[in-house]
Amino acid sequence: MIVEEPAVSYGNKGYSVEEYLEMENAATEKHEYYRGEIFAMSGAKLQHNIVSANILATLHQKLRGKPCKPFNSEMRIHIEKNTLFTYPDVSVICGDVETLNDDDMNALNPTVIFEVLSPSTKSYDRGDKFKLYRDIPTLREYILVDPEIINVEAWYINDQGNWELKEYRNLTDQLVLAAIKTTLGMGEIYYDSKAIGLSVK
Repeated sequence: MIVEEPAVSYGNKGYSVEEYLEMENAATEKHEYYRGEIFAMSGAKLQHNIVSANILATLHQKLRGKPCKPFNSEMRIHIEKNTLFTYPDVSVICGDVETLNDDDMNALNPTVIFEVLSPSTKSYDRGDKFKLYRDIPTLREYILVDPEIINVEAWYINDQGNWELKEYRNLTDQLVLAAIKTTLGMGEIYYDSKAIGLSVK
């Protein structure tokens, strides 16, 4: 899903978390919440959806029977430290899914988050949103995927506890996800995508 920055859906009123959740549970479209403001989200374009589906499908296959499970953009993530509620394109949670007040809806403990970039959100995903995501105590890897060209930016926490970047730009590269002990090939991420010259079916 894509946040249409900086469109605020319900005016300038400072909404409480409880008000947001009540409205969001009744809404037909998704919205982000941050510090009292509610932001509209819109549907994604074809290449975005292809790449997101490839990541999710490959992770489902590779993590089957393991303690970590991938989720699509229907899984809402909440960051208690900074109030953000958001819908990553793909998230991976290891062990039991912890949720806000055991509500079975707002997950608190992702280990890996994938965001598929779009022209309108790539600066947000790389900047302010990444800062907010770093407040998640369990997060170990943050992956940014460009759906139009072969370009993956993988942020991970190094041995010194600092976030470090590794980039993947070749079709033969293997994205190493050390936190969940698996890899994703660029060919798997970009399968059937125009990024590698394949016709979209």
